[in-house]
Amino acid sequence: MNYAALAPKASGVSAAFRPGFPGPGPERARLARMPRPPRSSLALPVWLGVMALAGAVSSAAWASDAERIVSLNPSLTAILVALGAEGKLVGVDDYSATKIPEVAALPRVGGLFSPSLEAVVALRPDRVVLVPSAEQRDFRTRLEGLGIPVTVFENLRFAEVLGNIRQLGAMTGRAAEAAARIEAINQAREAAQRRARGRDAPSVLVVLQRDPVYVVGSGNFIDEMLSATGGKNLASEFDEPYPRVAAEWVVARAPEVLIDLSPDPATALSHWSLWPSIPAVATGRVLAVDAELISLPGPHLDRAFEILASSLYPASPAESSR
Repeated sequence: MNYAALAPKASGVSAAFRPGFPGPGPERARLARMPRPPRSSLALPVWLGVMALAGAVSSAAWASDAERIVSLNPSLTAILVALGAEGKLVGVDDYSATKIPEVAALPRVGGLFSPSLEAVVALRPDRVVLVPSAEQRDFRTRLEGLGIPVTVFENLRFAEVLGNIRQLGAMTGRAAEAAARIEAINQAREAAQRRARGRDAPSVLVVLQRDPVYVVGSGNFIDEMLSATGGKNLASEFDEPYPRVAAEWVVARAPEVLIDLSPDPATALSHWSLWPSIPAVATGRVLAVDAELISLPGPHLDRAFEILASSLYPASPAESSR
């Protein structure tokens, strides 16, 4: 891996941070095969781990035949809710129930990496949807052995997220709603590109967690959105989607814009002001953003594009007065 001189070696980091999974707990620690970090910035968002196993979405996912769905992933749950298909959900993972009000009253079937087979079977689903993980490989096999169809969705890349919206729309008879969501996201991307046109592209760093420091690297949908918006993602030099780096590396890379998604109660600016030589600190361009607005690989990437564009290219006084 092409780590900068000051960046610590962080094997398994890509599995530790992937949008859509909750912060580091026993479940994600097992997935990452690494010690549990003390804090996480991945609220309903940057959590859906770079899973080792790819799951092919079956052709059945395109048929409007799913009437009793169990979702084992908050990003998929959020898509179904956004498409108006929450009425087809009969059960969700604990995290979806905690973070998505529309499904809070639904039966819970356990954690993202420790769902209960008995709880899922008791709900008599005609479809279970999930994002692949090593832990859920056996769970999927057991479900399919009982005759319960399982559809697996990858959601690391931007195109995969849009594909998931389209596929879940087809699965639930909400193809028109899915097409409208995708169009809104594509329009927001084009608007962000227009806003960037003719302006100098700033160097940017998106921090997921401060202690230890995890950032948005290459090969993930947030990095792709930054690129589409014209930002120069300093951490794209790393092979991992969400690498761990040293604070000294952040200082050495000197980001002009620092987007902080950490839920730490201390303000982002006060934290990063410990390193006043960082250009983003010197110019007041350390921006604290709710992680759920950017890092969930779900149905509202149009909102994420708007936030990224306004963060990288703030409106001039003349534009603000219009």
